[in-house]
Amino acid sequence: MANLKPAESAWGFYMEVLDCGYPPNVRNFNVLMHKLCKEGKIVDAQMVFDEMGKWGLLPTIVSFNTLINGYCKSGDLKEGFRLKSVIEESGMRPDVFTYSVLINGLCKESRLDDANRLFDEMCDRGLVANDVIFTTLIDGQCKNGRIDLALEIYQQMLKKGVKPDLITYNTLINGLCKIGDLKEVRNLVDEMSTRGLKPDKITYTTLIDGYCKEGDLESALKIRKKMNEEGIKLDNVAFTALISGLCREGRVVDAERTMREMLNAGMKPDDATYTMVMDGFCKKGDVKMGFKLLKEMQTDGHVPGVVTYNVLMNGLCKLGQMKNANMLLDAMLNLGVVPDDITYNILLEGHCKNGNPNHFDKLRSEKGLISDYASYTSLVNEINRTSKDRQRG
Repeated sequence: MANLKPAESAWGFYMEVLDCGYPPNVRNFNVLMHKLCKEGKIVDAQMVFDEMGKWGLLPTIVSFNTLINGYCKSGDLKEGFRLKSVIEESGMRPDVFTYSVLINGLCKESRLDDANRLFDEMCDRGLVANDVIFTTLIDGQCKNGRIDLALEIYQQMLKKGVKPDLITYNTLINGLCKIGDLKEVRNLVDEMSTRGLKPDKITYTTLIDGYCKEGDLESALKIRKKMNEEGIKLDNVAFTALISGLCREGRVVDAERTMREMLNAGMKPDDATYTMVMDGFCKKGDVKMGFKLLKEMQTDGHVPGVVTYNVLMNGLCKLGQMKNANMLLDAMLNLGVVPDDITYNILLEGHCKNGNPNHFDKLRSEKGLISDYASYTSLVNEINRTSKDRQRG
């Protein structure tokens, strides 16, 4: 019965069995509801639940919990709480699973105060919270940026003798990395080891991302080395974080090498990652490599946007290659990439610094460009003023 798929087949088969005179069974009704809820068919699950009553069967706490779980996962918390009331009115008591499901639903809707109140109610009724409930509450606080409260719940968890698992630690580490509290992150990693828990791929990836965002590239690279030693492969998030960190430190050759490793591992860098590496090379004056990566992007099926072209435009202008910058503008327009104010200001500054501010004005007229006129007049006036000051000197 439990192996029949899909749920409608199981239901049809069970009805045939009942029609043959076999007595109905609460357990089988529960299995059917579970299947339907798993498939997101909560209306059908409710019909099965109602059918139990027609056969004179009393739903168990498992029956109620299955349906409550289904409603909560479908986003109907109101119906979940209504069923909790029905449990209480029928003389049964909600169990830990009932509370766990409802608390999870409240946390997903960011109703954290309501989740805490429900948690208190559960404890007042003598039910002992497990690691799942504590982790759910911690996760809810972390996702809403309330890390201090998450740590308080964690301490409460320890005081009650509930052992945190790897999911608990990963949740806290992720929350702390998001606010840049690397000191507390290190404390938690040490605590994990003390409790005999070994970091997994999620832990390491979170740490790499957190360290890179806070500018601690060396710590991130140490984590990467540790992953390699343990045979744990980097994922998209870890590769992207490392590439970003390397670019930020000006280690653009290492960043490009890391991107090659990412490609060889079967992962595709996104537009932002390609652009990041291109920007690194352009800032080093290697615009040729920037264009090589542009071609690679296009070959890989990416459609570079204005941000990517602005990076190349800026690189050309800084090298004084204004003719090539103008040609790149033509290429952008031909490809349907609409220049933005940043594009115009890069070109304007390039032409002004290379002694020909009027050339940009000519470009504006020929191409029908609409730029930030205030930026244009301001920069031209500044160039003219500087030029006059030099002549006086």
